[in-house]
Amino acid sequence: MIKNRLTWFPACSLKVRAVPLLIASQMAMISTAMISTTTPALAMEGGKLPLTIERMNASPALAGTSPRGLKLSPDGLRVTYLAGRKDNQSFYDLWQMDVKTGESSLLLNADKLATNELSDEEKARRERQRIYGEGIMEYFWADDSQALLIPASGNLYYFSLVDNSVTQLLIGEGFATDARLSPKGHFVSFVRDQNLYVLDLTTKKLQAMTTDGGGAIKNAMAEFVAQEEMDRMTGYWWAPDESAIAFTRIDESAVEQVTRNEIYADGIKLTEQRYPAAGKNNVDIALGVVTLKDKAINWVSLREENSKDKSKDIYLPRVDWLPDSKHLSFQWQSRDQHQLDLQLVALDALTKPKTLVKERSDAWVNLNNDLHFLKQQSAFIWASERDGFNHLYLFDLKGKLKTQLTKGEWAVDELEYIDETAGWVYFTGRKDTPIEKQLYRVPLAGGKVERVSKQAGMHNPVFADNQSVYLDYFNSLSQPPQISLHGDEGQQLAWVEQNAVKQGHPLYDYAGLWQIPEFGELKAEDGQVLQTRLFKPVPFDASKKYPVVVRVYGGPHAQLVTNSWSEQDYLTQYLVQQGYVVFQLDNRGSAHRGTKFEQVIYRHLGEAEVKDQKVGVDYLRSLLFVDADNVAIYGHSYGGYMALMSLFKAPDYFKAAISGAPVTDWRLYDTHYTERYLAHPEGNEKGYEASSVFPYVKNYQSGLLMYHGMADDNVLFENSTRVYKALQDEGKLFQMIDYPGSKHSMRGEKVRNHLYRSLADFLDRQLKSAK
Repeated sequence: MIKNRLTWFPACSLKVRAVPLLIASQMAMISTAMISTTTPALAMEGGKLPLTIERMNASPALAGTSPRGLKLSPDGLRVTYLAGRKDNQSFYDLWQMDVKTGESSLLLNADKLATNELSDEEKARRERQRIYGEGIMEYFWADDSQALLIPASGNLYYFSLVDNSVTQLLIGEGFATDARLSPKGHFVSFVRDQNLYVLDLTTKKLQAMTTDGGGAIKNAMAEFVAQEEMDRMTGYWWAPDESAIAFTRIDESAVEQVTRNEIYADGIKLTEQRYPAAGKNNVDIALGVVTLKDKAINWVSLREENSKDKSKDIYLPRVDWLPDSKHLSFQWQSRDQHQLDLQLVALDALTKPKTLVKERSDAWVNLNNDLHFLKQQSAFIWASERDGFNHLYLFDLKGKLKTQLTKGEWAVDELEYIDETAGWVYFTGRKDTPIEKQLYRVPLAGGKVERVSKQAGMHNPVFADNQSVYLDYFNSLSQPPQISLHGDEGQQLAWVEQNAVKQGHPLYDYAGLWQIPEFGELKAEDGQVLQTRLFKPVPFDASKKYPVVVRVYGGPHAQLVTNSWSEQDYLTQYLVQQGYVVFQLDNRGSAHRGTKFEQVIYRHLGEAEVKDQKVGVDYLRSLLFVDADNVAIYGHSYGGYMALMSLFKAPDYFKAAISGAPVTDWRLYDTHYTERYLAHPEGNEKGYEASSVFPYVKNYQSGLLMYHGMADDNVLFENSTRVYKALQDEGKLFQMIDYPGSKHSMRGEKVRNHLYRSLADFLDRQLKSAK
C-alpha cells in the first residue's frame, strides 16, 4: 500500500474545541472572526526549550517509553512488550509486567541472542511490515505460558520462563523467516529457501513439509502484493489441533522480472525483482493442505463446481481455519476487486467449496481482518460495507444472515474480541467522531452498542486469549502512547506504562511549547464534510500574517486529521515554532468515512483530492493571520503524488511544494493497489493518463523540491527520475535530493536529520525570503 512512511500513526486523547461546520460562503465572514482572535492551545505543562530537528530523531525517543509488540500471556498473568533502549530507541529488549503486583522488569536482554545480517527476503518482509529496528522484533507465547519463541536474525530461540534459559533451536543451515509456534506449542514452523519446515519440540525432529520451492516457486510465502496491499504477511496457517497446515503455493513465472538499480553510496546493487505492475501478470496461486502425520499434500479447489468464473487470475487475501480443524475457509477476490467471496471447504472434500457470503461493488470491495468463527454456536461474524459503512454481521454456517450487530453512518475499525460465554462482541470504531478511535461492545445476540473506553483519543486494545481483560494502547495529541490494563467494562486495573510527561520525561523540556491544533469542518463540492486540523505558530500574534505549510497524504486507507500522537507531528511542532501555520485536511478518498466518501476517486486519482485541498486553501485565505501568497504543500508517498498534482494543477494556490517518494505514473505501481482504484489499464486508458502527473508538468512555474530513496523497492525511484527528465526537457528549474541506500521509509537518524533540515531550509527560502 502507498503509505506515508514518514508518518507514524499510533493513537491519542484530549477533547478539543471543534470549529462549527460552515459552508464556503460563510467562511470569510464567520470563521475568521472565530479563529483569528484565539491563541494556540498548549498541550502539556513543561519547559519551553525550542525543538530542534536533531532532537526529533535522537535517543531517547521524545515520546518516552513507547512499547510495541504488546501481548498478554495465555494465562493472563503477564503483560509482555518490546521497549527501545534509552541510548538507542531502535534497539528492542523484551520486558514484562506482573499483572498481580504491577511490577515491571526486563524479561530478556536482546544481547543474549546472536545477531546476523538479515537476508534480502527478510529485509523486504520487514519493509512490507513497516518494522524497523534491531534486537528482539517479534516473539510468540507457548500455550502453557511457560515459554516463548523468539526469531532473531534468521535464528530461532526457545526461551524457558521456568529456568530463564535461552536455547538456540537446531533448524539447519539457512535463514528462517515467518517463524511461529503451533497453536498448542508442540511445534515450531518456519519458511526457509521457499519451503515450509516444522520442528517437533519434543523429538527435535525437523521435517520439510514442502520440497519443490525454489526459483519462481514459493511455498508458504506471501507474494509481494499480499504483503504490501492485502495486509497478509504469511503464506501458511496451522489447524487449531495441529494436525495439518494450510499453505499457499505461488508461481511467479508469469510475473515480469525487472532489473532494479538500488543505488548506494559505495556502489550500485542490481536487484532482480518480479514486480506485478498495473495491467501486467500476477502470480499463479494455489492453496494446499499438508498433514503432519504423513506430509501428504492435497489441493483446494478455489471455485465452486457450478461457478461460471473459473479464472485463475484472482487474489487469495485471507485463509482461516474453523475451530473444529475439519473445515477451512478462504476469501476469493476477483482481479478487478468488485467481488469478494467467503468460501468454506471440508478437509474430506477439498474439491467442493461452498460460498457462504458474497460481497459486490461497482467500485471495489475493501478487505478486512474481521472474520471470526464462533466456538459455542455454528456461526461466524463478518464485517461488510454493504450499507455504505463498515459494520459487523452475524451469519450461520450456511451463509444465512442472523443479525446485523452494528449499524449507522459511522465505521467499525476492527473486531477486537468475542466473549461467547458472557455474550459480548468488542470492537473499535468511530461511532462518536471520525477523528477518534474508541472501544465499544455490543451483545452477540444483537442490541445496543456500549462505549467501553473512557478517554478521548485513539484506543488500540489487545485482549487476552481466554478472558475479557485487555491492554489499552492509548494516545492523543497531548499524551504520548501509554499502556494500561482494563477489565471487561473498561475499568482500569493497572498501569503498564503511564508515560506521563513530567520532569525527567524526554519530552518535558519541550512540552511547554507543544501545540494542540484546532479541529474544523469544511464542505466538499458535493456537500460531504471534510475534517481539518490547524496548528498556529508559537508565539502567535493575530495581527501578523504567517506563511502556511499544508501537510497532506490524501490517499485511501489513511487519515491525518485525528486526535492522536504522531511522530510526523514533531516536524509540525518544529515548523510552528519557526513561525509557520500548519494545516491538514482529509480529502475525499481517505479512510473511516464510508464508501461514498472514499469511492469518489474511482477511475480518476488526483482530481477530487486536489479540489478538496483547494477548498482548504480557500478557507485559509479567509483567515486574517494567513499570508495567502505564501502557501506550500508537503507530502510523502501518496502525499508526494498529491504535492505534485496540487502544484501542477493549482499553481495559483500553492507557491511551493515538497514531494517525497511520489508515484508519478500509476502504470509503474502494483496491480492490487492501482487497479483497485483505477481499474485495469486496458479499460481505463484515459483515467490512467489523467491520473498521471505528466500531462500537467507544463503548468509548473517554480518552487518544487523532490526527494526519493534510491533503493526504494515500493515506489520505484523511476517515478521521480521520469519527472526530473520531464521538467528538464521543459527547461523548468527545480530541486531534488536523493538518498543513496534509502528505502521508501527514509529510515535512520542521519538520513532524517538531513532530510528535515533540507525541507526546513527550502521552506524558509521559498516562503520567507521575500519578507
